[in-house]
This record gives sequence, structure tokens and C-alpha cells, in this order.
Amino acid sequence: MNTISHPSKVKAAVSAPVSSTPSCVTPTPFTGMGNSLAHTVAAACDWLMGEQKADGHWVGPVASNASMEAEWCLALWYLGLEDHPLRPRLGKALLHMQREDGSWGTYWGAGNGDINATVEAYAALRSLGYAADTPELSKACAWIMRMGGLRNVRVFTRYWLALIGEWPWEQTPNLPPEVIWFPNKFVFSIYNFAQWARATLVPLAILSARRPSRPLRPQDRLDALFPQGRESFDYVLPKKEGVDLWSSFFRTTDRGLHWLQSRFLKRNTVREAAIRHMLEWIIRHQDADGGWGGIQPPWVYGLMALHGEDYQLHHPVMAKALAALDDPGWRRDQGDASWVQATNSPVWDTMLALMALHDANAEERYTPQMDKALDWLLARQVRVKGDWSIKLPDVEPGGWAFEYANDRYPDTDDTAVALIALSACRNREEWKKKGVEDAITRGVNWLIAMQSSCGGWGAFDKDNNRSLLSKIPFCDFGEALDPPSVDVTAHVLEAFGLLGVPRQTPALQRGLAYIRAEQEASGAWFGRWGVNYLYGTGAVLPALAAIGEDMTQPYITRACDWLIAHQQEDGGWGESCASYMDISSIGWGTTTPSQTAWALMGLIAANREQDHPAIARGCRYLIDRQEADGSWTEEEYTGTGFPGYGVGQTIRLDDPAVAKRLQQGAELSRAFMLRYDLYRQFFPLMALGRAARIMPVGQ
Repeated sequence: MNTISHPSKVKAAVSAPVSSTPSCVTPTPFTGMGNSLAHTVAAACDWLMGEQKADGHWVGPVASNASMEAEWCLALWYLGLEDHPLRPRLGKALLHMQREDGSWGTYWGAGNGDINATVEAYAALRSLGYAADTPELSKACAWIMRMGGLRNVRVFTRYWLALIGEWPWEQTPNLPPEVIWFPNKFVFSIYNFAQWARATLVPLAILSARRPSRPLRPQDRLDALFPQGRESFDYVLPKKEGVDLWSSFFRTTDRGLHWLQSRFLKRNTVREAAIRHMLEWIIRHQDADGGWGGIQPPWVYGLMALHGEDYQLHHPVMAKALAALDDPGWRRDQGDASWVQATNSPVWDTMLALMALHDANAEERYTPQMDKALDWLLARQVRVKGDWSIKLPDVEPGGWAFEYANDRYPDTDDTAVALIALSACRNREEWKKKGVEDAITRGVNWLIAMQSSCGGWGAFDKDNNRSLLSKIPFCDFGEALDPPSVDVTAHVLEAFGLLGVPRQTPALQRGLAYIRAEQEASGAWFGRWGVNYLYGTGAVLPALAAIGEDMTQPYITRACDWLIAHQQEDGGWGESCASYMDISSIGWGTTTPSQTAWALMGLIAANREQDHPAIARGCRYLIDRQEADGSWTEEEYTGTGFPGYGVGQTIRLDDPAVAKRLQQGAELSRAFMLRYDLYRQFFPLMALGRAARIMPVGQ
């Protein structure tokens, strides 16, 4: 295998004049690009290797929104830890993130702020003693009032206001703890909710039953957000536009549950038994690093729920959970400010790093470092059963999780990409001795078992698509479900193709049929876990090539044509998070390195000769934007937690009532967007490495 040349001065190499083309070489769109592309790839590899941790893995920061810092600040207040040294640092982080208009947004560059994040940040700063008339809080309050005030906040924000004594618990959705006993076949079983909703619902049900609060100090209360007084404020959850009979039924049921709780269920024997059962569930599900579910919500609510049931802060479960706030895997310090991440992504980042280095033909140059990463990755395969096994009790575990410690919730996307990364070493004798083939077999078998009945794959569970659940009042925060998605399914098929799974295998054929059925009329595919149609389309085309699909078929041609039509003048591609609500933003936005790379990888997989000029321009975009240290810069959010649709899958955006029904616009108030810092490096390196393979010799 050829090694990559290492330039002594990266920028000089990238911008150096290209020598004239030898007369014997036919000019192509790539003519003169070979040296600069090789230098760019080498520099990118060097930068990436410099980011590798001592034990072999990679991990980059995961940015989300101000609700993370605000909620932790309020949680520490609720727990009686108002003097915790992290609280003022979280306040500084909030001030750092505040927008010029006084609001806080859901994603970088959003056209408008988010009412929920802004209210939560405002409350957190007040809990820290920031006066209501400070310029930052005055601006925030004025913005909140312009947006309609507290009337428009989501369910989760209402829970937080109740926890600090600013909202009546009776006007929050009721979550009866008795749901813990519902059988799996019953639609309202906790195991029919998405992983993240399930792990959050359990502690919230305890809080909902107990209705606790620790009011802010009198001088710190949120009086300014109740300009007409609390007595005249309408706390009722606003009705959504276009609600059906089921939604109306659940609102009525919610009122009935509140009535029952107020009169009969406060200390009922059955309720107490249900709460004990939920507490046991929470403790049993605690991750090795102290958190829950690998994400912020169940971690922060779990702490508060246990605290309310007389678990002291020095109790091992509580102490472990609080200690995780000092873990650099969760916390990022900068100056006098601190951010606590919504999740961490070491397994995902390590897989993508290995894929990028493999695409760059870097194995010989970095063999020891890559072998250390492969060792680390192989050891992270989850060999114990998690919540997924409730529906699949007879299936052997074999997946990978996303985070450092989340054995309860391995996911199909990480598992597929882990198998892609491991496929490159499966034929080496030393890796055969380490059991890589057994790991691959277990992973493939687990993925096949996790395939949903429609042929696609969801992230954490099989057939997690009970749409009725999305209609209950609790589920207005984003996605309550985890149905199959095209991008995850594409990664699974790509893994199967690279591993040599026979094309006639039923699981592969059903997955292919699902992908074809999900293609939009435009030719593109929706991106569930990345922004957006660029991600979905960029994932599908390499998967089709990997399984041996005829890449000249009309449906593939339409996808390539869509990508070509959305290339921008600078040669790059970009798509805003707004595309999840705004049709005019689909396929369009500020060009970014990661999204340009996704489009390039799609076009390279099809390798149509007429697309080579566009591919060359996209490569030049990446080459020209590489920094002197070999990295790329990207502030935009190109990752997706959930788009805020409730059902976890694409919906009709041409419905004129969709914004009112979802109670969000392009600002994505019900959504959750992410920026994975290392996406800016992994994907450009993959795309340029693959581009080098289709370039004619001598270019």
C-alpha cells in the first residue's frame, strides 16, 4: 500500500503553482490537482493523528444549546448545591452564548432565537443572583415578551419552572409512575418509547408524582416574566393546530390524572410501589461513568428524582452522578466558563477517524496508532443485553454504543460504522487472533435481528414506531419515537456490502427496498441524524455502490442530479438546519466542509463521468479552505438529535399548518441540533481520499 507524501510546509504545498500537464496525459477536470490534493490529505492525516488520545481513541466536543448549561445550573440549585463551583462557570457560558437580540438559539446561525432555551437561561442566571435589570437579562426578558411570553414554552421548560417554584405542577403533563408496570405489548409500555424518551420519562414520572420544588430566593424570582401577575396568567398548555380526536382525548385524560393525583394518589400504596419500582429501574440503568442513557436529560432528572426520595448526596449512586460533572468526557472548560455536553461521542469519532485514515491509504504510515485505535474499538463491543432485548430476548448482544459508557443502549448506526471500520483489518492474521471475525459475526447477527418490519433500521430499537405515543402531552419536546431512517439503513447496507454479505440475503434485500421506497420525488433522501438531505443522499449512494447496485439506474441518476443541482458557486455544498422546517432551505445553506464531503462521497460512489467537473470543484473547495495546521473550520451545526416532528421521521412540509401544529418554525424550538466538532475533519479527509482513487493517473 502506498504511503502519503508528507509536505514540510503544508500551506506552501497547497497553494504552490501546478506544473504543466505532460503532453501524453489527456486533460481532465482533475488536471493539476494531484499534488495539492495529496498534500492536503497528508496534512489532514497529521492533524488528526495529533488529536488521538493516549489509549488510541478520538473524541471531539459536542455542541448543542444553552438549555444544557441552564438546566444543570437549575438542577444544582434544586439539589441544594447553590454554592457548587460549577454554577457560576455555567452562568458565564450562558452569557457567552447569548445572541445580540437577547435570546439564545437552538443552533449556530439560526435566524431566530428559541423561547425555551431563552426562558431556561434567564431563570438560571436569576438563580445565580444576576439582577433582572442587568443589560443581558433585560434584553432577554424583552425578547421573551415579544415572542408571546411564557405561554409558548414547551413541556420540559414548564417542568423546570415548576421545580423552582415558578409554575404550578398541576399545569404540567401528568406522568403516572404506574406506567412502569405496563406490559411490552401494551402501546403505552415504556419500552415503546424511544430510548431517550424512555430513560427521561422514568425519573420525570417520579417528579411529576411528587410535585417537588425549591423556590428561588424572593429577590431572584421571575416576576418580570409575569407582567400582569401570576394570578392572571393562563398556565394551560396551548392547543395545537389541527389536533385529532386522540390528542384531545389525551388532554382530557391528563386533566383526569391530575384530579386523581390530587385526591387519591399522593401516598397511595399502589403508587408508592410503582415509585419504588421506578427507583430500582433508575439505579439499575446507571452508566459506569455516573450518567444515565449516555445523554443529559435522564442524568439530570435522575439525580433530582433520587434526591426527592431521600437519596443523600453522599450516596454512591448520587455521588457518582455528581462526580461525572467533573469528567472531561462530559465537561469542557474555557477560561472562566464551562459547558456540560448533551452527550459524548468517543466510539463514533474513533470509527470515523479510522474510516477517514483508511480512505486516505494511511495504514502503512500510521500502523501502530491505527492498530491501537482498532484495539480500543474492538474492546468496546457491547456483550451484555440492554433494553433492546425486551423485544428480542433470544438475540445475542453484539452492538456498539456511541458514548464512553452506555452498555444499556448500543445502537445500530454505531454498530454498522464499527463493522465498516473493522472490515479493513479482518484479513490480517494478527487481528484474526484477536477475535475480529467473531466480533464482526456477532455485530452482523445483531443488526439483522434489529431490522424493523418495514425493512429499515431505527437507531436503538426494533419497530419503535407507535405513532399514538407522540400525541400525549408529554411528547411535545421533540421525538418520542425511533422509527427506521434512511441514513442508518444505508450505513447498515454499506457495512454488509463491505463485509461480503451475499446480495441475496433477505435482510439486505429488504433494506434496499426500504431505501428505494423512501426516496423523495426530487431524487434526494431525508437525513434523520445529519443535516439533512445532503446527509441522507450522501449516505445512500456509497451504500448502494458497496452492495453492488447498478449505479447507472434512473433512481440513482436522479439522486446525483439533485446533488449537482445544489452545488454552490464556491464549489461547496451546504444545508441549513432550517431545512427541517423551511422547504426553501432544503439542500441550501452556508457551504461547509462536512456537507461538501457528504455530497462528494455520494457523487464519487456513482462516479459518473459528467460529474467529474463538479467533483473537482468540490475537492478544490476543500483544498483551498484547509487551515495551515491541516484542519478545517466549521461553526455550523450539521448533526441532528431530532428535528422536532414528534414522530422521528420526515413529514410533509408543504402543509401550510405544519408550523402551527408543531409549534416551531425554522428556529426549531421543538428540535435538538448538534455540532460534532470532528466532522469538519473526518468527512473532508474521507472525500478527498476517495476522490484520489477516481483521478486518472498523472493528474
